[in-house]
Amino acid sequence: MKAADKKRLKAQAHTLNPVVMIGQSGLTAAVLAEIELALNSHELIKLRIRAEREDRKQITEQICTETSAELIQAIGQISVIYRQNPNK
Repeated sequence: MKAADKKRLKAQAHTLNPVVMIGQSGLTAAVLAEIELALNSHELIKLRIRAEREDRKQITEQICTETSAELIQAIGQISVIYRQNPNK
């Protein structure tokens, strides 16, 4: 993805609220299913990951790998991911 595209997506994500929150149970199958649904509906979603810094990084990488999404931005507990929906 080009830098200009990421910049545009960051600007779009600024007004979004977190769609999925990952808590103390971590990344479960149910959470991944919810992320899949959100990506299919919205393409660009914001996640809140309540974990330590290294754990957040691993969880974000795992989400991107398992959902074929791309990390747009990660600031603190908030991560923004994008996956283009071919049906739109």
